[in-house]
Amino acid sequence: MKELSPVNRKELTSVRLSQAQEVAIPKPFQQDILLFETHVAGTSHIEGIEELEPFIQIGDRLDFFREVTNSYDQNAIEIRNASGVKLGFLPQKDNIVFSRLMDAGKLLYGKIQSKELRGRWLKIQIEIYLQDL
Repeated sequence: MKELSPVNRKELTSVRLSQAQEVAIPKPFQQDILLFETHVAGTSHIEGIEELEPFIQIGDRLDFFREVTNSYDQNAIEIRNASGVKLGFLPQKDNIVFSRLMDAGKLLYGKIQSKELRGRWLKIQIEIYLQDL
């Protein structure tokens, strides 16, 4: 019979099954939480999107910024790549819950799942994650 003993007595983060084998146990909220899948809206209105497309890669992290002064949508969330270049917005039909989370101080971000250039429209599929610190 294998003995289970805590490796770190302050906080159980792993257990030793034997002298040679250790299994990691994730801390609560250690992993980011996938909330939703959607697309980036408004890419056809971004000047130079065709030139930007080759630099957008699947798996890239996207940063979200609330745009509370947006005259078309009070829940607007702007999406930028790691270089700070605006790619578009979260679709208006999807953004109410996410804007409330961001207004409450939660950190949301996206990851690119796929992309396809169709003329001036760059279709970017993304996943939205909650990073709970």
